[in-house]
Amino acid sequence: MMAAEMRISPLCASEVSAFDRLHPEIRRWIWEQKWDELREVQSRAITTILSEKDDALIAAATAAGKTEAAFLPILTEVAERKEPGIAALYVSPLKALINDQFRRLEPLCERLGIEVVRWHGDAPQSGKTRILKAPSGIALITPESIEAMLIRRPRDAHRLFAAVDFVVIDELHAFLQGPRGLHLASLLRRLDRISARRARRIGLSATIGDLQIAAAWLHPEAPQTVSVIEAAGDRAEIKIQVRAYLDPPDVDDIDGLEEDEGPRLALDDIADHVFETLRGENNLVFAGSRRRVEALADRLRRRSETAGVPNEFFPHHGSLSKDLRHELELRLKKADLPTTAVATTTLELGIDIGSVKSVAQIGAPRSLSSLRQRLGRSGRRKGVPAILRNYVRDRHIPADADPLDRIRPEVVRAVAAVRLLVAKFVEPPGTSPALATVALHQTLSIIVERGGERADRIYATLCGSGPLSAITAKDFGVLLRGMASPQVRLIEQAPDGTIMLGEMGERLTSGRDFYAIFDSDQEWRLVASGRPLGTIPLSNVVSIGSLLGFAGRRWRVESVDDAAHVLDVAPHPSGRLPKFDRLSVEGIHDRLATEMRTVWMASDAPAYLDQVAAEFLREGRAAFRELSLETKRIVPAASDTHVLLWRGAAFSSTFAVALTSAGLECEVHDFGVTIADTSPVEAAAILGQMAAAPPPNADDLSEFVGNLKTAKFDEYVPDSLLRALWARSNQPLCQQIPATAAVLIEKVKAPG
Repeated sequence: MMAAEMRISPLCASEVSAFDRLHPEIRRWIWEQKWDELREVQSRAITTILSEKDDALIAAATAAGKTEAAFLPILTEVAERKEPGIAALYVSPLKALINDQFRRLEPLCERLGIEVVRWHGDAPQSGKTRILKAPSGIALITPESIEAMLIRRPRDAHRLFAAVDFVVIDELHAFLQGPRGLHLASLLRRLDRISARRARRIGLSATIGDLQIAAAWLHPEAPQTVSVIEAAGDRAEIKIQVRAYLDPPDVDDIDGLEEDEGPRLALDDIADHVFETLRGENNLVFAGSRRRVEALADRLRRRSETAGVPNEFFPHHGSLSKDLRHELELRLKKADLPTTAVATTTLELGIDIGSVKSVAQIGAPRSLSSLRQRLGRSGRRKGVPAILRNYVRDRHIPADADPLDRIRPEVVRAVAAVRLLVAKFVEPPGTSPALATVALHQTLSIIVERGGERADRIYATLCGSGPLSAITAKDFGVLLRGMASPQVRLIEQAPDGTIMLGEMGERLTSGRDFYAIFDSDQEWRLVASGRPLGTIPLSNVVSIGSLLGFAGRRWRVESVDDAAHVLDVAPHPSGRLPKFDRLSVEGIHDRLATEMRTVWMASDAPAYLDQVAAEFLREGRAAFRELSLETKRIVPAASDTHVLLWRGAAFSSTFAVALTSAGLECEVHDFGVTIADTSPVEAAAILGQMAAAPPPNADDLSEFVGNLKTAKFDEYVPDSLLRALWARSNQPLCQQIPATAAVLIEKVKAPG
């Protein structure tokens, strides 16, 4: 009797594990790393990237393995590729993040025989030279370095980028708004024009409020085709404490260096708590401005010296030399010495510094996106909670103080932020005011890259789809005419219609600072015993003998090289903080403003508040009720009037322009608008007129906007275009003005 015939069927793709689909050498590498298993987001990403041909968005918490989720399948594909040219670009907003990812990818790429190179201004030239001779593998690059290649070496750029299969965009949320996001979106469109095929885009991010907006950024023409891979679940436990401190009433500089004599500041008390609580572990303290970072780091160093213990507290900000920043990052990652980094936003993004025990922040959060990003640095190990300490400062408030001070908004904003953190709210990206500046910058860049180009081809390259599609053909014509005007002379047109660089265009594009879409100030370089410490703005007036607080230490200027902008410094027991870039106050979102009002109207006593913070909250709520702010929206303040909108910065700013058009002088704050030298009765009369009138025309209101030239190249953009773009962006908000004005005056009663 014949044996029954065995039927053999191939496994379908869904039955093959994600691990089994990886390159054999990658599987060996995973075994050697002693991974128990692939994480869910990695398994899903591997299957998606190797099975499909569409773009992908990988959204997962910090330390969830997003880099491996993207690169394990990408390296599997690249390892088998025979086609010349760079196979994959990894684009990052930070050089430090590129360096970090290079260290993570290099060993695995070496095993696979895949070339991997860092490509930014501080990266070694040797790797770039190898790639230029024989383009292949993976390039880790900043947007500014892509720009520099297209401008300075267009032929090499075309050889390098002509056959890219993947573009990985790390920290995608950092590119969803602002000029750098517009710049990168434009560069990606230009790369698509260079390549024979559109590269697949893989976005990575830990904090995205609206995944569909992110998908539309990745693939504007077909956002519905983007595969969204979102990690399920969130950390189980977060431990939070809000601590409040009181500053003296008559001190102007609350962020200065600590002096042996003088009033005790809240920052001194905060330094005491940080020193006592955080010593012995790895932590991050986000202090806000560079000046405050230096002020706190100096206090913590002095406390270490006084206690006779090794200093564990070090500053980290963008003005410090890359060597000092890198040393601190490595110290945190090695975790063999307890270390606390006192930082600005520089450690907010995904540089690998290992897991820290806790995160602290000075000042109540203004952005839930930033707060979530920072908190993601803590509690990365399974079963370990994330820890957040929020230090807030306030002053003694007399009974006759301004109503907005009496309600203690700082501690209320901290409570509101915690509520929204629990609710998992993240702000969606807003509209960037840099559209015109990026369009102008990219127009000049394309002209340099191509040696001249027709206007219609430039427009098609830049504005066909994506964020710059808001620039219409009419807008672009206005921009070009402004650029060619006798006063500007950035471009000129040949008889055949080709647009070329003008005199000023050649001068502007020849400088190295042209590559970046953000401003970079001229700076002094500080050097101690031949070692670079970092830079401070050239606006600081210095001379031999000047005393400085910098890099967590105090220095005396020993020599000044005016031509080279170099200061030689030596240690000194005294110092003063230099001036750094002026930090603009980040506007809050509608949801945070609304949540703050909810906190004022509530009566709960959050257990995470310390005694002082709880007292501040009680005082703020009592003042809120005493002022009848539950219903009252028009509030007197000396000779001024506060109009409480309970909306975010975008609407409040537009409402202020409408009031300005009525002849009033206004200032925007977190809860609405203050009208100067106007009584509540007068304000109510104006608001009544606004409520009865049709919605104002945004084009008309744009004539009253006084600060339109905010982006790097706006000085070359015609005012008419800037006003037209403002009007287009704010017209939906203008439609809401009459209804809002009607609500404001609804409960206003005539005096007497």
